[in-house]
Amino acid sequence: MGRSIFLALSLLFRLGHAAITVYHAQGDQAAFTTSASGADPTSTGTYTGPAAYNPTSLSAPPLPSASVLTTLPVQLQNSAKGSFIGFSIEMSVTNQVLGNNSTLIQVPFLNLMANIQQRAGSVMVRVGGNTQESAVLVDTLDNGRILEKNLTGVTGTTQTPPLDYTRDLLYLMRNISSFVNVHWFLGVPWFVTTPFDTAIVRASDEILGDYLLGLQAGNEPDFYTLHGHRGGTYGPNDYLGEFSDFINQISSDGSDDTGRARTVLIGPNLASFAWTPQEQWDTGFVDQFADNLAFLAVEKYPADNCALMFNTGGEIVDPQTELPKYLTHQAPKNIVTRYLNDTAYAQTKNKPFLMFETNTASCGGFLGISDSFTAALWGIDYVLTMAHSNFSGAMFHLGGQNVFYNVPPPTNESSFHQWTVGPLYYSALVMAEAMGASNQSQVLDLPIDGISDYTPVYAIYENGVPKRVAIINYMDDSTGAHDVEAVISISGTTMPGEVKVKYLAATTVVQKGSYTWAGQTFGYHYESDGRPMGDEDIKSVVCDSAAQTCTVKVPAPGMALVFLTDDSSTEGAGVPSVTFATTARTKTRNTVTADPSVLATSNGGRLSDHELAGTSKPPNGGVGLRASVGLVFVGVLSGVVLGLLGRA
Repeated sequence: MGRSIFLALSLLFRLGHAAITVYHAQGDQAAFTTSASGADPTSTGTYTGPAAYNPTSLSAPPLPSASVLTTLPVQLQNSAKGSFIGFSIEMSVTNQVLGNNSTLIQVPFLNLMANIQQRAGSVMVRVGGNTQESAVLVDTLDNGRILEKNLTGVTGTTQTPPLDYTRDLLYLMRNISSFVNVHWFLGVPWFVTTPFDTAIVRASDEILGDYLLGLQAGNEPDFYTLHGHRGGTYGPNDYLGEFSDFINQISSDGSDDTGRARTVLIGPNLASFAWTPQEQWDTGFVDQFADNLAFLAVEKYPADNCALMFNTGGEIVDPQTELPKYLTHQAPKNIVTRYLNDTAYAQTKNKPFLMFETNTASCGGFLGISDSFTAALWGIDYVLTMAHSNFSGAMFHLGGQNVFYNVPPPTNESSFHQWTVGPLYYSALVMAEAMGASNQSQVLDLPIDGISDYTPVYAIYENGVPKRVAIINYMDDSTGAHDVEAVISISGTTMPGEVKVKYLAATTVVQKGSYTWAGQTFGYHYESDGRPMGDEDIKSVVCDSAAQTCTVKVPAPGMALVFLTDDSSTEGAGVPSVTFATTARTKTRNTVTADPSVLATSNGGRLSDHELAGTSKPPNGGVGLRASVGLVFVGVLSGVVLGLLGRA
């Protein structure tokens, strides 16, 4: 049985290029755009807005041609660490996701993290990615900004821009942790090593303190040669030498006065491109730095969409062709199997092993897959497979507007649009409840005779006692013919009179948004303030006392989490529920929402005709009422900032 201590609940694997947020307008996306304009996903015409809100759906794949076992005998043995999925945030978009600065925090982000904290006790978030590699800590930036990108200096396949940031970014992270129990991973710049830029080492230790979990030493160093950051002979021994140089430098230059930083390092963070983790272990890396390595880590995506998103000249992948690959249990198994020797090795060295960055596909994901119910089911299956295979954590990567992942609204729409919560956040929420806050969970991928790859079943144990069962149905059939029934029994134990069940549901695997978890949803594009909407719906399933079985039906498609005992429900097991309200206003004029198409032909700034006729602020010296007619819409939890927060 696989054992795993998952460290972070966090919103995916690759065989190709490194992942990165798209930071500015890219090439033609018309290959996958069919309808709707940028602001309104229901309008007609060619879609021209950010990729994150493209409403185009794929066609559901055909049902399996062979017969599929739909009655699953789930026989649990009454013998046998809690886990969290984490979130990885590209450093260059932290001002969009976390907040404008240390005193203006994104309320939806706080609420989304609080949902998971309620179930798991804490949340792990990594800030980094490719943009950490050349990020420079500066004293100040213009207009009080916390970060600034140089879009004229982009490098590599994924067009990574150099980045400047201020200490206020770290204060922002620290203030978030004072509201929600978020713990952080950060990355050390690794492109220049003579000497290393170690400013983030001292600053993160001083500001984040115990909320700093670890420092990533290099992001996918096995890609350095491909992206032009190292010579062609760069390999495992070179990385080992740089790791040693870094430790020696922070030990001698005063950047790690407490000695803490040199004990929380994360490596080697490979994508298995130019060399494998085993080749790194063979250098003696782990033994040499046993006192410095807090975590061993890799990064992997199952595919990449770089040809389309970055115009690499490679073959553009058709998402419709890729879709069926994400709707089978074999898909996550194919990814995880390559790391079985590495997780076993990590256990012999008493080191937790992390999947430090992942998502459905690198370079922004796939339209119709990364932003559909398919990703939610795949994400649950993927993480449970990792838990079964001795991984210690997984971090779902979040990007900016031009990726098919969940994001806050564009800055110029933040006054009238809320967040778009993507499918992998639902995966994270489900996994928080599946793994629980006990830190004693153990996951078993059940080897049921005759079971198909379309219907994986997992048992979750705590201290050797079966507590929960997770059942996934990847098939798409509204007739009910491919619904599955899991007939659950526990050897040597009397089954309860009934069990509780929560369902993750959608009408089809290609549905975009408005999925439900136990009847609650985060809505469609631009609809979420981070709180679940609707009433919670937990089903009760009466068990068969004569047969000593409990039969749970799972629709096609869908996922069920079965709670076997009264104390196995994990909602509220972490901390009491908490939500956050907006206490600062970013605008005091023109905050009423309206259909953009109406505004496009409205009176605009026609204050010359009448002082109350315009929607624009009067020019200096112009006629108009300065303050008395402004209508401000703030409301509880409706804004995008949380004010009145001081530095820690």
